[in-house]
Amino acid sequence: MSQKTILVTGANGQLGRVLTNSLREIYGEGSVIASDLNFPDDNNDPNSIFLDILNKDRFKETIHDYNITEVYHMAAILSASGEGNPMKTWNVNLNALLDLLEMSKEMEVQKLFFPSTIAVFGQTTPQVNTPQDVPLLPETVYGISKTTGELWCNYYYKRYGLDVRSVRYPGIISYQSMPSGGTTDYAVEIYHEALKNGTYECFLGPETALPMMFIDDAIRATIELMQAPIDSIKTRYSYNLSAMSFTPAQLAESIKTALPDFTINYKPDFRQAIADSWSESIDDTRAREEWGWQPRFDLKKMTEIMLDKLKPKYS
Repeated sequence: MSQKTILVTGANGQLGRVLTNSLREIYGEGSVIASDLNFPDDNNDPNSIFLDILNKDRFKETIHDYNITEVYHMAAILSASGEGNPMKTWNVNLNALLDLLEMSKEMEVQKLFFPSTIAVFGQTTPQVNTPQDVPLLPETVYGISKTTGELWCNYYYKRYGLDVRSVRYPGIISYQSMPSGGTTDYAVEIYHEALKNGTYECFLGPETALPMMFIDDAIRATIELMQAPIDSIKTRYSYNLSAMSFTPAQLAESIKTALPDFTINYKPDFRQAIADSWSESIDDTRAREEWGWQPRFDLKKMTEIMLDKLKPKYS
């Protein structure tokens, strides 16, 4: 088909919202269909639809009815939430992906984006500058589902030639919406609480270093990967992706440069064990070499933007 029509699943999520808007700026409002189980009550977007990705028949009808040529499959249950219902998480994160891969093979879908995560890493991987190719032994059902999803995406490319592309997202920090159910959620919550109450109780310990990325970099990486020439994409399971790594204590210090009276205390919960099983920093050389990935935001710049964007909400 000459007309590009994109479907975004999970379009009401932290990444999905911003990604949908960015894609519409590039391809036009009517060329990007936003789908999710829930939208805000005041949503009046004519190009958004209710879609339960576990309803295979409706999923297939949607791809057919809208002549979908590309899918950004952002719908997922995240790490912390996933531990509360492992079987549901497996069903949403993997079985729906398998349905989508099979439908894409059979229909007119030309390109598919699958978001993986640093949760695929575990105690078998070097935690500092984790290389692209390492043994994967994740310790959460979220990580297990994403690891398996990477293998299936690679299989469908090798076996059927389906153009599937993927990155392993680090923790994503955004001002547009609150995250829900992730182990890195503290890095968004802390900005809101700093402006609202001047203090924050962190569910991770002060020296827990994790890879992180500002939302603008994450969205740009996703779109740049999907726009890259097919010959540039050599890695078909998932690319390591990195921008910065920091601890809660370092993030707090960056906030204090603008809000000197801000205070933080620490009360680690079950998410500490999840964070301890993940990498502290990521080597994304492969993405940089193969399709030119380069981050633009560091901790200082990100904090300045986060506080500036959120300040009107609490002033």
